[in-house]
Amino acid sequence: MNPEHVVVLYLYAALFVVFGISVYGIVVKPHIVKKLIALSILGDTANTLIILLGYRTLPKPWPPVFPELEPSLELIEEFTKLSVDPLPQVLVITAIVINMAVTALLAFLAIQVYRLYGTLDFRKVLKLRGW
Repeated sequence: MNPEHVVVLYLYAALFVVFGISVYGIVVKPHIVKKLIALSILGDTANTLIILLGYRTLPKPWPPVFPELEPSLELIEEFTKLSVDPLPQVLVITAIVINMAVTALLAFLAIQVYRLYGTLDFRKVLKLRGW
């Protein structure tokens, strides 16, 4: 097996471990800020996984766009074999912006919960609400 493929497999394994730990933090931890941190780590792990899915183990990958070349069928076939896939990169840029907006909104909500109830423990907030 190629050593680069072994490294990629270890990266996948590490990402799934971090993914599992962050899901555990979201589900189990009662502190709202800890849930927010775990959610942020989960988003970053998903973005890294998407980038890794678009990765190709090539010695010298081509950039995704050559504006000075005239496209032909042979060039397009060669291009798809040797180029880096730009779609995961575009999706991750969009996801990073959305993740930042969601994190800012949840941080604002955590501040409001603390102002209203004086605690960030989810269980205590539910008790104070009468649930």
